Amino acid sequence: MATSLLPKNIESLKAYSSAKSEKITGNTWLNANESPFSKSIEVSIDDLNRYPEPQPESVINAYSEYAQLSANQVLMTRGADEGIELLMRTFCEPARDSIAIFTPTYGMYKVSADTQNIAINALSQDQLKEEQISELSALIGDAKLVFICNPNNPTGSLTPIDKIAALAKALENSALVVVDEAYIEFAPEQSAVSLLQDFNNVVVLRTLSKAFALAGLRTGFLLANDAVLNPIRKVIAPYPVSTAVAKIAEQALSVDAITQMRRQVNILNSNKAKLKIWLSNSPKVTQVLCGEGNFVTLQLSDKALIEQAMKAGTIMRPFTLFGEDNWLRISIGSEQELEQVKLWLEQSK
Repeated sequence: MATSLLPKNIESLKAYSSAKSEKITGNTWLNANESPFSKSIEVSIDDLNRYPEPQPESVINAYSEYAQLSANQVLMTRGADEGIELLMRTFCEPARDSIAIFTPTYGMYKVSADTQNIAINALSQDQLKEEQISELSALIGDAKLVFICNPNNPTGSLTPIDKIAALAKALENSALVVVDEAYIEFAPEQSAVSLLQDFNNVVVLRTLSKAFALAGLRTGFLLANDAVLNPIRKVIAPYPVSTAVAKIAEQALSVDAITQMRRQVNILNSNKAKLKIWLSNSPKVTQVLCGEGNFVTLQLSDKALIEQAMKAGTIMRPFTLFGEDNWLRISIGSEQELEQVKLWLEQSK
């Protein structure tokens, strides 16, 4: 009976397969782009009998200072994924509107659109990189939202800010350009936040899951001007942020914590550079993409190498990219964790 009540778009929906959705055992986890730096958090709360602030002022103020924006340009969400959902729910009409994405890219854009019966105009990363703005605008067509993951997951490629600005200008009366900056702390000079002063149709997605080492907190931010955020405030749940989450997020955005985060990013970028050298020198690796996030994506000479790594307890993320199923994404872990990758490269058959 329940199945017969499902709308067709939900009945045929393929759920997003996250790095943690499969029951895998291992001892070295490099599959979910998590930070290897764990945090010890102490929180004292004596008012859990009360509802939380819908948008905790202390966190909004701290993040707006970090992002160099005003507080009214910041909306706190349950991970960047909720930001994606909110944008579609607010600006797209089901069974009528569409979004544009550039594949291969983050899978939740498609899942969120499919869930809400919103059409998808799937363009390619090569088109985003190579096409002139006039041609790109024509290809995007009447899409209401244009998602640019920057740096892109899983390829790690970057779209220059000036190209994003030109695209926003071309689409300023027809679409929102949504720049997903989940990994921007690993290439901070490439942020599109500065475009908010010139464009009302630019939206930036942020998260505390990657560089801030708080994937378990599920905290994200929508950065935009009033023209975008005011309608979203009508749609967002009345109490989206728990008191405990707000307390921890406030700590994570203190001056000292941000300094520590940047120090850890430098360490991870150094580890990434070392890993890329190992991969480039390995005969078992046929191609290494120039990733700018906290991961490196590569093509293996033999897909069977992935199974050998898993048996040894080193868990990385396999992908099918560009029509081939021998791609692998390796999250940047600690030096000890990446040594396990080196051993795998040297010892696998």
